[in-house]
Amino acid sequence: MTLLSAALLLLLVIDPLGNVPFFLSGLKSVAPERRFKVVVREMLIALVVLIVFLFLGRHALSLLRISQPALTAAGGVILLLIALRMIFPTPATSMAEDIQGEPFIVPLAIPYVAGPSALATELLIMSREPTRWPTWLAALGIAWVCTSVVLLSASALSRYLGEKVLIAMERLMGMVLVTVAIEMLMGGIREFITTHP
Repeated sequence: MTLLSAALLLLLVIDPLGNVPFFLSGLKSVAPERRFKVVVREMLIALVVLIVFLFLGRHALSLLRISQPALTAAGGVILLLIALRMIFPTPATSMAEDIQGEPFIVPLAIPYVAGPSALATELLIMSREPTRWPTWLAALGIAWVCTSVVLLSASALSRYLGEKVLIAMERLMGMVLVTVAIEMLMGGIREFITTHP
């Protein structure tokens, strides 16, 4: 996996366009002049959480003694479930929360940005090639910057693109993620067959 492909995968999983409505809803009770500062603060908190998990998450896997083929296949299944939720959202799978007052950490930083899907993807990437941690850290940085730009522009994007265009773009991102998930699942199965003839 290259730097660009890892950054794109993380960006697809974090799904900034899909988070635009959630951020707008979460910030509706915040004074307009404070919204920019709140989003910057929440994005920085999310970045810290993502970086910490990037370096500590794989140690949990080593304690559980999970094999690499199993991890790859499981990552494919997780990404597939995330992608299906993006393509076919239901009220039961929505992360929207009713927020009173100014949000702090929950739910904007966690789980909207640093959510289970992003953390699981980090875990998968890092555990496969831990020696390439500078590449994965750079990929995370790229994905975080792109996400920050989108979410800081949430009001403008919602106003100019409209809800229907945002939904269509999220569905498209979900379709791309489906192909990535299937490739990972097949790769894990193939790796297991070759190592266990």
